[in-house]
Amino acid sequence: MKERNYSAMTRNYEQATALAAVFQVATLVEQLARSGDIPEETSRPLLESLFVQDPKHFHDIYGDASTRLTIGLKQLRNVAGSNPQGISPDITRYALSLLHLEKKLSKSPDMLATLGRGIHDAERQAEHFGIAHENTVASLAGIYKQTLSNLSFRIRVTGNPAYLQTNHTANRVRTLLLAGIRAAMLWRQVGGKRWHLLVNRKRYLKACDQLLTGDVNR
Repeated sequence: MKERNYSAMTRNYEQATALAAVFQVATLVEQLARSGDIPEETSRPLLESLFVQDPKHFHDIYGDASTRLTIGLKQLRNVAGSNPQGISPDITRYALSLLHLEKKLSKSPDMLATLGRGIHDAERQAEHFGIAHENTVASLAGIYKQTLSNLSFRIRVTGNPAYLQTNHTANRVRTLLLAGIRAAMLWRQVGGKRWHLLVNRKRYLKACDQLLTGDVNR
């Protein structure tokens, strides 16, 4: 999505939405690593976002954030609020790691091109089998493994080895992380900066509250 001129209020909403998607990924990765399962409806908006490569409107990427990114908005609200200790350290680590990994990816145009081609190819599988089908997930996970896993910085996922050592869970984790990179990239494209996590906390907190209630005036 190309950068554009827009109001500060809209910028806050869009940055909060993209960052909430990062935190939703981080939360689901933590749950998968610990319990081996997550509800499909919580990951579907994130997986769908991978195939929205040229949206006409920001809203086209995730849809209604109040219903589709509820988990991430609540986690971001915890981080931006007065009690950041209410969030799991692993979730925070995964979220910050995704932002860091995306920054490294942005400096590798060849890898970005490879990712784009891989996601385009995986889209055909998603259309044929369904977006949450094991074949589609395995294809997306393979893209992550071939590209992002080869960068100097890698995200270390910890949890129950009984789950993490299975291909089923490992593929789902990698696919979610790929969706997290998409969200981190989007956050940067709408003006997000690492230091905003400190200085824009009140803005993010307000945006999260309004997005959760659907009370958004753009």
